[in-house]
Amino acid sequence: MALYRYKAVTTDGELLQGEMEGSDQAAIIAQIQSSGYIPIRATPVGVQHFGFPFQRKLLYPRRIARRELAVFTQELSSLLHAGLPLDRALQIMIDVADDNHVRSLTSSIQEAVRGGAAFSDALETHKGIFSRFYVNMVRASEAGGTLDLGLARLVEYLERARALKESVLSALIYPSILVTVSGVSLLIILTYVVPQFTQLFAEAGRALPLSTQVVVNTAALLRDYWWLLVLAVMTLALYVRWQLATPWGRYRWDRLLLRLPMVGELIKRMDMARFSRSLGTLLASGIPLLAGLSIVKDILSNRVLSDTLDVAADTLKAGRSLAEQLMSTGLFPALGLQMIKVGEETGRLDEMLLRVADIYDREVTTAIQRMLALLEPILIVGLGLLIAGIIMSILVAIVSVNELPL
Repeated sequence: MALYRYKAVTTDGELLQGEMEGSDQAAIIAQIQSSGYIPIRATPVGVQHFGFPFQRKLLYPRRIARRELAVFTQELSSLLHAGLPLDRALQIMIDVADDNHVRSLTSSIQEAVRGGAAFSDALETHKGIFSRFYVNMVRASEAGGTLDLGLARLVEYLERARALKESVLSALIYPSILVTVSGVSLLIILTYVVPQFTQLFAEAGRALPLSTQVVVNTAALLRDYWWLLVLAVMTLALYVRWQLATPWGRYRWDRLLLRLPMVGELIKRMDMARFSRSLGTLLASGIPLLAGLSIVKDILSNRVLSDTLDVAADTLKAGRSLAEQLMSTGLFPALGLQMIKVGEETGRLDEMLLRVADIYDREVTTAIQRMLALLEPILIVGLGLLIAGIIMSILVAIVSVNELPL
């Protein structure tokens, strides 16, 4: 049994907080609900809810993390679903906020709502935090009188998007560590170990094997002109950043990525998952298809794929099918588009889009695992051969200098 710190409210809006033992977070929430209270938060004792405040203050002083945004949305959805008015729910959110920035953000939204602004309009003033997708979801839910359900859909969307992103990042941790350690090892060998033998080779006065000359010259180049290498890397990074900052440069890079083997297919699957989940969530909230396409365009990571949605919107206005237009581009996965076509024909496009998103979320995870299963041995063998080649070139030179029989 673990100890959890909880916060809840009564049906009258009175704030309650304390500590409770339970097997997990779900059990604590169930206990609170069985007592007739509205659970807001339950976190293990000793764990800060929003991470490390000093890190956010130093590194991200004016933004809140996706996790914080999901928790904010979840808590507000729970309070509204319990029947509390928006103003009272926001006040409770202010009272329970552990982070000063979240508290300040909620206070600003509450002031705007009290001043007569719609909740979606109050969110729109904070464009750096609430995306166009988020604001339009809230606006559609407000129009339909189902703000709590709209926020619940947003929570599900944010959690799925965060899970997909974290699965990708987690999968890249081991290869990143492997490349970093191998790179550091190469630098140590070339800048410290190899120079130890350079004097020995120079005193011998004998011609060195070609492989040894390459290694020695590379070590000397790194030792004498390391600053030039650093400058070249920085220049390349700035050039790529400048290219990505321009529309034509970003389009060219994205088009190149789509042509890469394995990587291009992975990008297509990832954007298919984003496209399907985003559009399906918008349609389920009552946003028209054309409006949804214009919003989803900004969510896709690849500019080439996002530009195809403009053409798709034009064909929709002419009465053509969305799936057929996307099929004609040859850029999106065929299976997903066939399912979307079925959704269009049956009038259940929103449900089918969410199913497609679930399928491609799993496919992205599987594709990444397969890529890493292939990449890891290639990295290990390749870097191992490179280091072994350097060592063997030194040994061959030592043997030749001392005229030892091989």
